[in-house]
Amino acid sequence: MRINANYRMASTCDSTKIKQNSATSLILLFLVMCMAWLSTGVTYASDKSTPINNAVKWHPGHYYTLMGQSKNNPKQMAQIYRELKNTPLLRGIQIRYDWAELEPEENVYNFSSIENHLIQLATQKKRLIILLQLKSFDPSIPNVPEYLKGEKYEGGVFPFSLFGKKTVAGYNLKLWNPFVHDRLAALIGALGKRFNTHPYFEGIGLTETAFGQPLVEITDNQLDNYFTSLLSVNKHLRKYFQNTMTYQYTNFPRQKLHTFISKLKEIGTGLGGPDIFMEDPGLNFKQANSAKGVYHYYPELSGIVPLAPAVMQTNYVNTRHDKKGKTPTVTELFAFARDNLKANYIFWTRAPNYFPQVLQMLNELGPVGDAGGLNSTCPKAYPACSN
Repeated sequence: MRINANYRMASTCDSTKIKQNSATSLILLFLVMCMAWLSTGVTYASDKSTPINNAVKWHPGHYYTLMGQSKNNPKQMAQIYRELKNTPLLRGIQIRYDWAELEPEENVYNFSSIENHLIQLATQKKRLIILLQLKSFDPSIPNVPEYLKGEKYEGGVFPFSLFGKKTVAGYNLKLWNPFVHDRLAALIGALGKRFNTHPYFEGIGLTETAFGQPLVEITDNQLDNYFTSLLSVNKHLRKYFQNTMTYQYTNFPRQKLHTFISKLKEIGTGLGGPDIFMEDPGLNFKQANSAKGVYHYYPELSGIVPLAPAVMQTNYVNTRHDKKGKTPTVTELFAFARDNLKANYIFWTRAPNYFPQVLQMLNELGPVGDAGGLNSTCPKAYPACSN
C-alpha cells in the first residue's frame, strides 16, 4: 500500500447513516463494500484487544527475528508461519526495515509489507515488532532514500569501518543534520498514524547506538548532536506510538551510556540490545571510576521500562564478540537474558542450523505462562498495559 503524507483514514463503515427508506439495492451494495473494506485489515476498532486510552499493548515473551529478505519470500514466510503456529511460546516476529523500503520517494510511503504481515499474523493472534534499520552493514544496500543523499542532507550517511580496517563496512546516518532528523521524524509520524492502534502491531525500535569507526572526520560537536537527535527521535516514537512498545538498541560508546540511558528512562523508551554476548568484556565492563558496560543497566531498569535484548546469529556461535569465548547453548542464552538482563522480550534470530534448537527449547519449557518464563510485569513508564 502506498500513501502520501496527506493520507488520512476514512471513516469506519458503522459511522455511515443509512436512511430507513433507502432502496434495498443500495443497502446491499453498501454492505458489500463495507465487508470488502474490513477484510483488508484497515479498521481495527472492533478488535477487543485494541488499546484503550493510554494503555500500551503488552505481550512480552519470545519473538522470531527474520534474516535478510526472507520477509519478502512467500515460500520462506509460509514455513515461518507454520513454525509460529506449532510453537505457542513464539508470540510473533521481529522484522527489520530499511528507511528506503518504507519511503521510496520523499513524502511517499510504502507500508504494504507491514500490512501484509499483519494480516497473516492476525489470523494466528501473533504479533509484529519492527526495527528501523538506520545503520547499514552492507555497503551495497541503499538503506536510506535516494533523496536523502542530496546536499541539504549532507549526503544523508557516512561510511564506517570495523576493527581498524580502512574498507567500508557500512553506512551510518548523519543524524546530527536537522533535516535528516526531521525526515526521520516524519516517517515515524506516518507509521504511528497508521499502526499505533493496530492490536497486532506490538512494537517499534531503532538500531544500535554503536557509531562504527568513521572513514570521514566526525567532529565532537557532530557526535554529541547525533546522540541528542537520537533521543529526540525516541521522543517522537513515544509521541506517535503512545499505545505501542518502543525500544532503542543500545550498546556503545560506554562513555555516553549513563546520560543516554537516563534520558531513555525519562522518555519511557525500552532498553534493547543487538546482541547477547554473555562473556563480552565491553558489554560486561565494570571498574571503579570508569563507565560501565550496558549489561549493568538492565537490572537497574527492570520493571521501569521494557527490556528487549536480541540473539543474533553470531551469539549462537560464541559468547564473546572477539570469538575468544565458548559456544553457548540456546538454554544458556535464554537463562542469561532472563536472569542477568531481566528481559521482557527476547528476539531470536532465525539463523540456519540454530533455529530448530530454539523451537525445541520453547516447546519443552512447559507451563511457564504466555511470556515464556520472562518478566511480564507492566513497566512503570506506562500508565497501563493492554493484554
